[in-house]
Amino acid sequence: MAESHSESTSDSPTTTSSTHDQSAISTSTRSHHVPEIPIEIISEEEMAILDAALAATRSFLPSAIRSAAASPSRGVSKASITMLSKRKLSACSSSSSLDIEDSFLRRFRKNQALGVTDLTATEWCEKQMENVLCLGRRKVSKAMKLGQARHLELEEEVVKRVRVKVESNEDKWALKLLSSIAGVNQFLFEGRTRELLLVGFVGGQWIVGVIDEVSKASAGDSSDTGPLLSDTKTRVRDTLPAEPQRRNGRLQVMLYKLLWDTVVKEEFPATRFFNYFALNRHEVLSKDVRDNIADAGIPAQTLEEIVRYYETTFKMLPVANDQLLLRYEFQQDRSIIAEIRFPHDPEWVMSKYKEVIEFWRSEREAEYTPEEERWKCRYCQFAKSCPGNPSLQSPSPSSPPREPRPLAS
Repeated sequence: MAESHSESTSDSPTTTSSTHDQSAISTSTRSHHVPEIPIEIISEEEMAILDAALAATRSFLPSAIRSAAASPSRGVSKASITMLSKRKLSACSSSSSLDIEDSFLRRFRKNQALGVTDLTATEWCEKQMENVLCLGRRKVSKAMKLGQARHLELEEEVVKRVRVKVESNEDKWALKLLSSIAGVNQFLFEGRTRELLLVGFVGGQWIVGVIDEVSKASAGDSSDTGPLLSDTKTRVRDTLPAEPQRRNGRLQVMLYKLLWDTVVKEEFPATRFFNYFALNRHEVLSKDVRDNIADAGIPAQTLEEIVRYYETTFKMLPVANDQLLLRYEFQQDRSIIAEIRFPHDPEWVMSKYKEVIEFWRSEREAEYTPEEERWKCRYCQFAKSCPGNPSLQSPSPSSPPREPRPLAS
């Protein structure tokens, strides 16, 4: 999916963390006079999506936030044995990975959250995701690079990057959560923020996402005054994408709303968070990180205190707007192809979410993309060896249907 903003939770399925990383901090480039615009702190090494970390100044933090600082083994069933025998035909089959307890989640995202784009990439094609996990990351196309560069350019309308040293995973998570705190405050004070990082526990699974843009809804749009969540997709062609691509984009923004609403409405399971990510809640953060936290006006010394601020910050917010927005932009001249508003569908997004989580937990076999959508195979790096590719038995599938740019009203 060349149009999707990258949000995978690790640089590769087997990424390991190192200490003494250099993280980038971004300071605002806005020209109007507001006391010290937020800082963005970016960890380069752990998660590709976590390239945003805004640290707000004391004046950006309401007093309500400041005061807040105060796996068992499974038995072997007949179903699991059947699944194991089937999986011998998949890309992940090997003599070294026949542990029935192994799942994609445990093998490739241990102590990591699933990214929203992990979920949407799985919806696009489960077999492709299986191959990516087991054989290696898909190639980055020119269109994908242009899309990533455009997202970075949009982000830099608000912030500018600088560097900060981190020495532990606790440091990294402190900066990630500081990102969210500062992003929320930028939204509250300026009416808009970009690349807002969220982490939450949704349906028994840790999910992390970076929302492209959060803005205040216009009074004339609807009676719903909740924050408007939107995502920008760049296009090589001056046309709307095929419906499966638009569906995948709608799923992405709906998952952002699901994640937002979960963090806003539900108690943050702090103990579960520290346990799952193997973090020491009481460890004193490094001096550089503490200095940046202090610059943001937060009197915190440990990750546990930052987690409290994170939860309290989001408890001030309403649920997201039920109207969501997808924006398609032509890469060549950056003109807007279309802005598509659509309603949130809680039942549909939860059904899709559960299907995808079943795949990641290896509760069922990976499925091929539906036959009517197998034109996708033409753009897949694994097509030559995939049994689901129709071109292996017949002429190559036709190109996806595309819609022209809507006429201006």
